[in-house]
Amino acid sequence: MRLYEHEAKKLLADRKFPVPRGMVVAAAAEARRAAEELGGESVIKVQILTGGRGKAGGIRFAPSPDDAEKAAIELLGRRIKGHLVERLLVEERLDTAKEYYLGVTIDRTTYRVVAIASAEGGVEIEETARAHPDQIHRLSLMPRETLYSHQGVELAKKMGLAGKPVQQVGSLLARLHEVFLATDAKLLEVNPLIETAEGSFVCGDARMSVDEDALFRHPELAAMGIGERHEEGELTDREREACENGIPYLDLDGDIGMFPGGAGFGIMGNDFVTYYGGRPANFMDSGGGPTPERIAKMLELLDENPQVKAIFGARFGGISRCDDFAKGVVMFLEKHGLSKPMAMRMTGNMWREGMVIFEEAKKRRPDLFERVEIHGIETPIEDVVERAVALAKGE
Repeated sequence: MRLYEHEAKKLLADRKFPVPRGMVVAAAAEARRAAEELGGESVIKVQILTGGRGKAGGIRFAPSPDDAEKAAIELLGRRIKGHLVERLLVEERLDTAKEYYLGVTIDRTTYRVVAIASAEGGVEIEETARAHPDQIHRLSLMPRETLYSHQGVELAKKMGLAGKPVQQVGSLLARLHEVFLATDAKLLEVNPLIETAEGSFVCGDARMSVDEDALFRHPELAAMGIGERHEEGELTDREREACENGIPYLDLDGDIGMFPGGAGFGIMGNDFVTYYGGRPANFMDSGGGPTPERIAKMLELLDENPQVKAIFGARFGGISRCDDFAKGVVMFLEKHGLSKPMAMRMTGNMWREGMVIFEEAKKRRPDLFERVEIHGIETPIEDVVERAVALAKGE
């Protein structure tokens, strides 16, 4: 369960971490007053539960209170990455000399806690991890093992720091690990950790996710108004629409619409698409024994998504029948038509009957199937995935 930036920073500030002075506002006039109280120059940040705010235009620098008010007018009520902006964090602007990255998370492959540090912080940290993995330094720990200051110092040295900054950053990392354990967190990162022109270190941004199953152990979170977060305010428009129709659905950042059967097959399909060079646009689960109406609605969500360039469909009939799957696809095609190319495969329970349904529908309306490629058990699923990836690339 993810926390908002201002919530994560309050938790850190309460534990004596250095964070910028700031105020949470919900109106443009409030943003102006906050900027005035902070000395005039400020940074305006949308408070939404997603990353990539800066690249999406959700972080603005305001040289004056007038500019802060204008930025708030532009941002409040706007949707960024599908999330409605209802609150802003107005912070003092720092004189930044260098940006670093500190984080603590869980390595799910080893079931250990891992502390991470890098001298290359900021918005490009993921690109740094991909292109220059040698610049990302890690320390693996047992779940309840202490991260001592001297271990933090060693990581700080690997970051290239020397002198007093080594002790400062090493101590911050050790304390960050303490907070991670104390709050039953799954992720706690400071990115960027800002080194100011005066030589001090400040948590410029904070991202934190906690284990919702452990909330009962944390009255301090409840006192901040932090409870289980599954409300509609956190969902994108498509996620909300899917929820209203009983369809488990999650938006991702790719361009291949995923149209699977069950959740397991959906996860496998996403892995397949990634393996063959594609990028899934969503995760989706039809649920057990879906009706044709639900199948049709699933396709509608994908076809109306402007991010989707092609659709990969896969049904392995078990509890769910392939003939019902086929009926749902035909229902969608006859009602809406398909604006994106789709490659799909269908095997398992009642798959032959499903193929007959497709064949008969195609005889009636061949025009509806011009962008649809349907395969059965004779075609390996890997071939269908590769075809979907090619379609997304315009091949």
